[in-house]
Amino acid sequence: MSNVELPDAYAELMAIRGLKLPDADEISITGSDPFFYSPFLIGETAAAALAARGVAANDLWELRTGKRQKINVDVRAAAATSLYGGDMTQRRDEQGRYQPIEYSAAMRHMVSLTQPWKAKDGRWVLPHTNLPHLERRVLDVLNCESTPESVSEGVSKWNSDDLEQAIADACACAGKVRTPEEWLQHPHGAYLAGLPVVEIIKVADSPIEPLHPGNQPASGVRVLDLTRILAGPTAALGMAEHGADVLMVTAAHLPQVPAFVRDTSHGKRSCFLNVDDDNQAAMLDELVKSADVFIDGYRPGRLQAHGFGAERLMDLRPGLIHVSVNCFGSGGPFASRAGWDQVAQAVTGICHTQGVATGAGQPKLTPVFMCDFLTGFLATFAAMVALARRAKEGGSYRVQVSLCQSAMLLQRQGLRAGFEDAPGRLTPDEFEALAVCDENTVYGDLKTLGPVLRMSETPCKWFSTTPELGSALPGWLPR
Repeated sequence: MSNVELPDAYAELMAIRGLKLPDADEISITGSDPFFYSPFLIGETAAAALAARGVAANDLWELRTGKRQKINVDVRAAAATSLYGGDMTQRRDEQGRYQPIEYSAAMRHMVSLTQPWKAKDGRWVLPHTNLPHLERRVLDVLNCESTPESVSEGVSKWNSDDLEQAIADACACAGKVRTPEEWLQHPHGAYLAGLPVVEIIKVADSPIEPLHPGNQPASGVRVLDLTRILAGPTAALGMAEHGADVLMVTAAHLPQVPAFVRDTSHGKRSCFLNVDDDNQAAMLDELVKSADVFIDGYRPGRLQAHGFGAERLMDLRPGLIHVSVNCFGSGGPFASRAGWDQVAQAVTGICHTQGVATGAGQPKLTPVFMCDFLTGFLATFAAMVALARRAKEGGSYRVQVSLCQSAMLLQRQGLRAGFEDAPGRLTPDEFEALAVCDENTVYGDLKTLGPVLRMSETPCKWFSTTPELGSALPGWLPR
């Protein structure tokens, strides 16, 4: 693939951007799928989203300098961004050698349970058990133990639609495996199909806000990162790679997946604020008043219940760009449900197609969390599009991205055969060329896959070391 034949997904995102297309020589996408054991064009779609993100960063750069820069994305490198852990994140051992970090026992256990299981009606349901409290709710619905065999037996006693609804009613997460056609005929799938993959809506007028001085596209942009576990953190990571001041806000008592925190915190700062405490909630209010972007990655309605819904935030800070990252999107019958990458794969048809294409004899998940990463790339793209609009016409903006919309975008790119010998990993030389060393972190000396979006004048990079959760004060850096 070259810049002459950019993916359809790129054109779809440029239509959402709504400006004159960049010159043909501005964007170069090299390489092609398959990279994974999957018929889906995971690498090419990720590369298209990253290229679009680069164009949005270039729009900000042009507002600053009047100039544009060259953008390149390699498909294999873009695909590899969705490889978590393993040889894409390494730690220096006592002998000074970098070694792959193995998945934790908790992660391996979650993966063993979070799979499609056959229901009583012959259909398949994927329960999700990523965090301890959510696992407990699923197990209580199924009346089973925390083993694959027991979960399989528990699912087998339910009709698929009834179980999907019962787990949703328990405020837990699951998805019935549907075909792509069934999803588009479902009221929720039909709702999403009628919307752009990324929604950017101006919801209120406010003064034009020129960009603050700086030598990066997002210099001076202040981002509040209230997210956990992959898609939302990836969105904020993208902002940090373009020079934004990104402050992660969480609370000490909230459960986390340590490996995911480690690998999505590069270039950010992190503080603890418990919004159940009035004084700490007031501190978050003060941060909002001078923020530019607020990223909400929690279950729909959760932050609103604590007084941090989008409307109130925009009242506190006219001109705010509010980014919502969730599973099911901005509306529709499933809008209030929580969900994860695997749930989105199940309901939208990806699990079905992956199983058929690989001859598995049952629905299968793709080898990587591609919905998470694709959604994160799209959120960064949309936030920067909104920042450019605010700099030219003012306004407060709502941005909506979702795992299901990303899954649907991926499926619109079509399928490719001949993936049986796909490598699934970068070669050691490819990894070394892309790797970034981050020393003296709370996680040890790390070597990890660095930013893969290439920009000729403002290379994407991490401007600070990976922080410990809660290690910063709740305040902004000087502009």
